[in-house]
Amino acid sequence: MRIFVSGATGFIGRALVPLLQRYGHTVVVLARSEIRARNLLGADVSIIPTTHDLSTLATAISGCDAVVNLAGAPLVGKRWTAARRRVLEESRIGVTEQLVRAIEAASPRPSVLIAGSAVGYYGDRANEELIESSGSTDDFLSRLCQKWEAATIKAKSLGVRVVNLRTGVVLGRAGGALAQMLPPFQMGVGGPIGSGRQYFPWIHLHDLVKIIVHALTDERFVGPVNAVAPQQTTNREFTRLLGLALKRPAFLPLPAFVLQAIFGQASVVLLGSQRVCPAFLTSQAFTWNFATLSDALEDILSTKVAIQTVLSPPADAIGARYELTMTTVVNTQTTQAFAFFSKPDNLGLLTPATMKFSIKGKPPTIAENTIIEHRLRIAMIPLRWRSKIVAWEPGRRFVDRQELGPYRLWWHEHTFSADGERTIMGDRVCYTPPLGLIGRMVHKIFIATMLRQIFQYRSDVIRLRFGGVASNPSE
Repeated sequence: MRIFVSGATGFIGRALVPLLQRYGHTVVVLARSEIRARNLLGADVSIIPTTHDLSTLATAISGCDAVVNLAGAPLVGKRWTAARRRVLEESRIGVTEQLVRAIEAASPRPSVLIAGSAVGYYGDRANEELIESSGSTDDFLSRLCQKWEAATIKAKSLGVRVVNLRTGVVLGRAGGALAQMLPPFQMGVGGPIGSGRQYFPWIHLHDLVKIIVHALTDERFVGPVNAVAPQQTTNREFTRLLGLALKRPAFLPLPAFVLQAIFGQASVVLLGSQRVCPAFLTSQAFTWNFATLSDALEDILSTKVAIQTVLSPPADAIGARYELTMTTVVNTQTTQAFAFFSKPDNLGLLTPATMKFSIKGKPPTIAENTIIEHRLRIAMIPLRWRSKIVAWEPGRRFVDRQELGPYRLWWHEHTFSADGERTIMGDRVCYTPPLGLIGRMVHKIFIATMLRQIFQYRSDVIRLRFGGVASNPSE
């Protein structure tokens, strides 16, 4: 299928794109900046600049089999002033209306529209169990979701199958709601929000994109679908399990009046209660990969990345102090896995969005002695990085070495070996932080944890793209 995706550079879109590609779909994305979209989504997407010209958008959608709309400004983080409400409405209702008008003008038209919505549709409902047929309320968030879904009605009249995904809080690595929650919990000062009795409908990012892929081809998906996990959890229980996963205390409450003072009416996103049941998905025997919150948090917060003092560095990495190793087994042939890494544009797809990765100039063709220059941010500090490919053995192995960058020494070996129809991919990094003793102290406190998260994120993307598992090299 040829899939048109709006909002592809966001937290959900960056997970959806490689999964769509895994199943052989061609992805066309709508983006404000072609360069930024390429840095975030990799080489194998077609990028259409955001336009207010209906005919241009209709031409881009013409010939696409489906449209997925993930666009929407964040609900949390700012007070809902009149100006902010207009932003929230335009980024959801306005974008959806524009897409529907383009679908109407397209020839041929797509057969399905997967449209975003949220469990906020139901309003604050305390302990009431909510299924897709449950009613809405009259608060701002509920009205926003009602209008958001209503904007898709015209597409239905055009014969397009419409799915409205009422999504819960999306949990994933290196982004989304959990990234904002983690800092206080990691410092041991996290705790329940308000009373903690409010229900907290959630879903793992990988399950959400799996639902979207199912909905594209399964014609039983029509109308509202509660995109949440089957385990119903209160905020207090979520807090307890997050503290356990992090091995940190989690008992300091954040009073409701503090949130209300800071965010005003927007605090309802955190204080409201929706006990949402995924009735439709359950009726269709959908299989969640992460049906329980403990399983989801374990997957997101753990890593299969090993770091130790280097014992036997390679000849061209003498002086390295630490060694990082990781193994990822993917369900594709070695030639395809190696080809993916042969495209410098894909480096950005493999890097957390918070690092602001971008290649300087036109991406080069990779071969031995190729120089790749890029920019990124580490702990909000902008950095330049220049790597040289010092070994290039197509289909088997390549090595890049830092020539300019934050480390005193950085040597990264990538290996690819066949295991039947699968590929065993190995990462081995020998490196030395700067600043001697101070660098070693910072490594223990910050660098090692950061590298584990970066490389586990990389493994997550590779497994979404090809299917497979990450394994600890020591196992």
